[in-house]
Amino acid sequence: MSENVEKTRYSEAELKEFEEIILAKLEQAENELKILKESLSKRDESGTDATSTTSKVLEDGADTAEKENLNQLAARQQKFIINLENALVRIKNGTYGICRNTGKLISKERLRAVPHTTLSIEAKLNERK
Repeated sequence: MSENVEKTRYSEAELKEFEEIILAKLEQAENELKILKESLSKRDESGTDATSTTSKVLEDGADTAEKENLNQLAARQQKFIINLENALVRIKNGTYGICRNTGKLISKERLRAVPHTTLSIEAKLNERK
């Protein structure tokens, strides 16, 4: 006779799988952030010597817009990295994969797709209402 008890935690093997996914995403995110920062620092170094003031103004505007865009991407990437690092902490302290709203396990499919999530899909959908 098997008991139909709902799991409340993921096994060590399952947590190891999630940790590997997170570490791979973390490495990729850190590389992308590094590229964004390098791109931003190159933009700061390269001044434009345009002779026409009209084209200079247009160029400066485009440069400013692109720099803003790069800054936003870098900030988003930094937040993603922090979320991934927090997920690693949750793995270590045994709270990984548990929905912070319902207290139930988040599906493996969701965790594989969004390994830093703290909400089950149901809780996420309810949060939007």
